[in-house]
Amino acid sequence: MAEAFNDLILPAEKAQRYAAVAEEIAAVLDGEPNLTARMATVASMLASTFDHYFWTGFYVVDETREAELVVGPYQGTLGCMRIAFGRGVCGTAAATGQTQVVEDVHAFPGHIACDGRSASEIVAPVFDPDGKLIAVFDVDSDRPAAFDGVDKDGLEGILKQVFAARR
Repeated sequence: MAEAFNDLILPAEKAQRYAAVAEEIAAVLDGEPNLTARMATVASMLASTFDHYFWTGFYVVDETREAELVVGPYQGTLGCMRIAFGRGVCGTAAATGQTQVVEDVHAFPGHIACDGRSASEIVAPVFDPDGKLIAVFDVDSDRPAAFDGVDKDGLEGILKQVFAARR
């Protein structure tokens, strides 16, 4: 059985990394109102902070199509262009409004394999200040069971700080 990534890094160290990058993201984005710039910065800074991140990016709610996400700013290999709400891990996060932590993507019903090297995934919904879903933030790892509650809490905190807080 493959050793889970989270056995290799202490949860406290990972939580400290999330706290530090959250402060850095806040400083870089201070005063920046553009949504695309905010998303690109978050994806870039998080991708460069964590070794277990293989693909990092946003799928944005497409206002021109009902219940569909379209690829937004990301770091990594080619992403899926469009994902329907309820389909795969991203679509499930969009449909439920809840973060999905998946230890083995191959065991997830309806998983969409944009890149066959992905082994585990975490997807968090992104809400605007009025509580409206605007995107999901997707992180894939090529390592099994790479994400846990520390990742969930860290990502949800950063996304709330960057997108849901009133400016």
